[in-house]
Amino acid sequence: MYRIRIVDADDDETAEILGDLHRLTFFGGAALPQFESGSWWLAYHDDDAVAFAGVVPSTHARRSGYFCRVGVLQRHWGRGLQLRLMRAIEARGRRLGWDSIVSDTTDNPVSANNFIHAGYRLYEPESPWAWSHTLYWRKWLR
Repeated sequence: MYRIRIVDADDDETAEILGDLHRLTFFGGAALPQFESGSWWLAYHDDDAVAFAGVVPSTHARRSGYFCRVGVLQRHWGRGLQLRLMRAIEARGRRLGWDSIVSDTTDNPVSANNFIHAGYRLYEPESPWAWSHTLYWRKWLR
């Protein structure tokens, strides 16, 4: 059984757990996020944190959140954790009055398929913020 909960990333122990999960899921392939910004969730299997996700206010899309990071430990893949974390982020966005959630994927077909499964659609931002081969995603919340 898995539990998803929003966490206080300003708490030192929580920030350490988020950092550890990031290192274990991104293997140094992405910069460590600023966990003190935005809202963060952890997914637990029993008492063990096995996945995380975060959202910050978007600087690229008006009245939107930016789904900035998600990571799931490999032994817990295939159990719908990314989708459940996405749903938690969307619920938070609705409570904050955001119009949409935006994100991006680069060379990650698994995450791209998760975005499709969760109802996100490809879009072209006015000012692309990543690589030329990055895919940009948006889901309207209203």
